[in-house]
Amino acid sequence: MDKRRVVVTGIGCITPIGNSYKDFWSALLSGKSGACDITSFDASEMSVKFCAPVKDFDPQKYFDSKETRKMDLFMQYGMAAGIDAIEDSKLNETKLNLERVGVSIGSGIGGLPNIEKTHATYTKSGARRISPFFVPASIINMISGNLSIKYGFKGPNLSIVTACTTGTHNIGEGLRQIQYSHADIMVCGGAEMASSPLGIGGFAAARALSTRNDEPEKASRPWDVDRDGFVLGDGAGVVVLEELEHAKARNANIYAEVVGYGMSADAYHMTLPSETGEGAQRCMINSINDAGIKSQDIGYVNAHGTSTPAGDIVESRAIKSVFSDHSKDIIVNSTKSMIGHLLGAAGGVEAIATILSLKNQIIHPTINVDNQDPECDLDFNISGPKEKNIKYALSNSFGFGGTNGSLVFSKFD
Repeated sequence: MDKRRVVVTGIGCITPIGNSYKDFWSALLSGKSGACDITSFDASEMSVKFCAPVKDFDPQKYFDSKETRKMDLFMQYGMAAGIDAIEDSKLNETKLNLERVGVSIGSGIGGLPNIEKTHATYTKSGARRISPFFVPASIINMISGNLSIKYGFKGPNLSIVTACTTGTHNIGEGLRQIQYSHADIMVCGGAEMASSPLGIGGFAAARALSTRNDEPEKASRPWDVDRDGFVLGDGAGVVVLEELEHAKARNANIYAEVVGYGMSADAYHMTLPSETGEGAQRCMINSINDAGIKSQDIGYVNAHGTSTPAGDIVESRAIKSVFSDHSKDIIVNSTKSMIGHLLGAAGGVEAIATILSLKNQIIHPTINVDNQDPECDLDFNISGPKEKNIKYALSNSFGFGGTNGSLVFSKFD
């Protein structure tokens, strides 16, 4: 059975540098950092006092006050990005077979702030004071659940949870649902809001975060010799995937085509990648093979690029191994240099950055690379946005537990 072709017809994002895809794209091109001091709680006694939060988010744009109280922030971000993507695709203005429309939006952690708040209520006042909405306001699958209820989407309803690869895997599995005729449209991506006391404290205790407290905006510095960990970020990225002929029949705006999806496991360590990057290599190779193209057809890689000492070197090695001599001709960048690491939302937001790069034939810069690590000797586009004729681009996500995902997008002609 031949796989059906799948295109992107809608995008929506809530990010530390913009709450619409247009604002997000503009900020990326200008090299704007979304990192700043923590103001949502007292972090004065913590080793890490900054993050990359969402700013000026207005839930009233999307929900009434009753709905808002029933959703933790990660869910609000995911719902908002999904609503924007659906409106961008004009699905809400189209007569659809609702049994052929599905949702696949996940999160790496879910409703951590709500869990913290509810535990404090329980400790102070007992179990009788726990809200009846505590569980549905916190669990990860309720972004997909609430979106399907809001629009009446009766197709596949999924929420894949794979740490920092969540957004990528949800898009990839949404792709498969359409390719193999389980759906005609899938709304896919990831959302996260973990910059809470437990989130910051937990990642800091694992020594995963940068401690550059005096210069938050310069803390996320992938491939720089002075990188010391990632910056925790919040947000959501959601795309509408649609079968090509279905999209053409309704004269939909097409941003790009999704042509390849690959996965792999490191089977190595709970948090660290193997030194050779063998798992990342297989993942990229799987996605390129799935696309039916050659490695030299890729012109741009949106890297996982977290700004961790080990991860950046390993991903550089993996890219050089996969692309060999062609690696010197590929532009590689890190969206995380500006937005930080959005955990389960990262793959969705970075897929949008990749899609917009193909659509506009412009690659955004990687910021804060002042002294490039000689072991990371690729073109990381550190001087500013660059115009380049790109036909195929690859987006990487790698997560705790050694779970890997790669997507290949194609410019749509």
